Amino acid sequence: MPLAQRPSAAALAADAETRVLVLDGAMGTMLQAHDLREKDFRGTAFADASADLAGNNDALNLSQPDIVRQIHLDYLRAGADILKTNTFSSTNIAQSDYGLQEAAGDLNRAGARLAQEAVAAHTKATGKTSYVAGVIGPTNRTASISPDVNDPGSRNVTFDELSNCYREAAIALIEGGSDLLLIETVFDTLNAKAAIFAVEEAILDAGVRLPVMISATITDLSGRTLSGQTVEAFAISVRHASPFALGLNCALGPAELDRFVADLSAVAEARVSVHPNAGLPNEFGGYDEAPDTMGAAIATWADKALVNIVGGCCGTTPAHICAIADAVAGKAPRPAFRASPGLRLSGLEPFEIAA
Repeated sequence: MPLAQRPSAAALAADAETRVLVLDGAMGTMLQAHDLREKDFRGTAFADASADLAGNNDALNLSQPDIVRQIHLDYLRAGADILKTNTFSSTNIAQSDYGLQEAAGDLNRAGARLAQEAVAAHTKATGKTSYVAGVIGPTNRTASISPDVNDPGSRNVTFDELSNCYREAAIALIEGGSDLLLIETVFDTLNAKAAIFAVEEAILDAGVRLPVMISATITDLSGRTLSGQTVEAFAISVRHASPFALGLNCALGPAELDRFVADLSAVAEARVSVHPNAGLPNEFGGYDEAPDTMGAAIATWADKALVNIVGGCCGTTPAHICAIADAVAGKAPRPAFRASPGLRLSGLEPFEIAA
């Protein structure tokens, strides 16, 4: 029996047909501006935590919800159509570094709920429809690469461990009210496949079909992910998931991503999303790309009809999102693309046998 769709899924698809949609910007950048201390990260929710929590931004969904909700509202007011939940590290694997692995589900539910509360408030004030993307980050472990240079076969995580932790996160994000799910900052395609498998299980458990976005990160100007795949090979590797959108985010700024966006747009049989950093990090770890120059760079992708969804990653602020929203306003989204018949395979490189 076909799964039911949430009403927001149909509305999101309809909006994506008519215009370039705008994702919000960085949560971490905005939280850093609050200069939060250990006691702030703990709040009352984690007052008795056994490990230091400073820097665990996802914990703030429970310890400082007002701050997180306000940042979401600031991005909506700047012109974002889609909010990313503050759940990038809300898996039991990532939270184990802070001793909060048992709280992973609660962090995801709270993250989705806070974003939906911001959407509801903004819709009430403006009448505008917006959406919540439940974020599933890559974890801090990789299934394809050994953590021990002396033992190439060594792994510190298994596919099953990854899929189980992703499934827990996805179920909680759905329960919290996410309109779509975003598997983002993919540096290892095997991790992504574990997430895809887990998300599909979570969707079946929930009995409701949600759109799924998948976004990879290119580690440097070689145009490859950390596990070695080119953009084209990655697109083939996750094609079976039939994502709502396939994209790139993080690591690089819009100038450095430019040719890889074109490469992805040439092969992706899904909508194309891109949310780059505000340029490359400077010597102090900050980001210097100004909102107007970032908006202008992203506008060129829309002018060439390469993208359907754009936004910001590390270093971006509501000012960046406002500039991006203005830059793509009125521009047509990338049209649907269907590859010609043929056998397409991928390792580190794509391999195609034409029909």
